[in-house]
Amino acid sequence: MKMAPSKDQHARVIPGGFTVLSLRFSEDDSHAALHQLCVKEHRVRSESNTNRPLDRTLFVLNVPPYCTESVMTDIFSRFGPVQSVELSEKPGASAASDSSVSRYFTSKRRQCFRVAYIVFKQASGVNAAKRHPANTPLIVSSTDRPVRTGIHKWIQQYSDSLIEASSLQQDVDQFMNDYDKQKEMEATRQKQEAEQQQEDEEGWVKVTKSSRGVKVRPHSEAANERTLQKEKKKKARKELLNFYTWQHRNTQKEHIAELRKKFEEDKQRIAVLRAQRKFRPY
Repeated sequence: MKMAPSKDQHARVIPGGFTVLSLRFSEDDSHAALHQLCVKEHRVRSESNTNRPLDRTLFVLNVPPYCTESVMTDIFSRFGPVQSVELSEKPGASAASDSSVSRYFTSKRRQCFRVAYIVFKQASGVNAAKRHPANTPLIVSSTDRPVRTGIHKWIQQYSDSLIEASSLQQDVDQFMNDYDKQKEMEATRQKQEAEQQQEDEEGWVKVTKSSRGVKVRPHSEAANERTLQKEKKKKARKELLNFYTWQHRNTQKEHIAELRKKFEEDKQRIAVLRAQRKFRPY
C-alpha cells in the first residue's frame, strides 16, 4: 500500500535553530535533486559590523557557487525588499573590500560553497524566510531572470573582464582631478597656517598646532628671549646636579681613605700585641 506524499506546509527546523529551505535550479528540473539551504536569524553579540543589523539580517549556509549576490537578491526578494547581500567563504568578520581606487581592480573569488548575510529592509523579511515551508522549493533560474552556467557563464565572465579604453581613461582622469584638488587644498591649508604664525601690529603671535599635532614655535624676539632663559635655567640646573655628584663622589673617596688608614693602624696594633705575647723561656 503506497502512502500519499506529505502535504505539510510547515517550516522544517533542524538542530542549531536553522530552517531548511529547498532550492531548485530551474522549473524544468522537476525531477532533479533539490539543494538544501540552512537559514536562521543572525544574532551575534560581539558583531561589530554595522552593515549587519541583528534584527534584519538572515544568515544562510551552503550557498552554491552559481548563486551570486544578484541571484540571492532575486531569490529572497519574495520574502521582502532586500537591502544588501554579502557572500563569504566562511562565517565571521566581513572580508576586506576590494580596492576603492577603481572598479577594475577586484579580487578573484574561489569557486566554492559559501555563506551569505542577507539584510532585509524590514524585519518581517527574516521571519517570512524562516516560516517558508521546506517542500516548496525556491527557483534560482527562471525565464525572467535566467542564470548562466557552463560555457555560457564562462563566455559572460570573459566578456565582463574586457575593459574599454574610454571607460578606463575616464576613471584615470577622474582620479587625477581628485588628486590635484587634494594637493591644492593641502597647499592652501599650509599657507593659512603660515599666515597665522606671523606677528600682528602689536607684536602678538597666535600659536596654533600643525597638522601633526606639534606646536609651531613662533619666531619673535620675546619668544626667542624666553627660549634663551629656559635654556640657561636648564644649564644651571645641570651644573648644580653635577656639583652635587662630584661632592658625593669626593665624600666617598675620603671615607674610603679613612677606613684604609684605620685598617693599617689596627694591623700594627695587632702585630705589637702578638710580639708581646710571644713565649720566651730563656
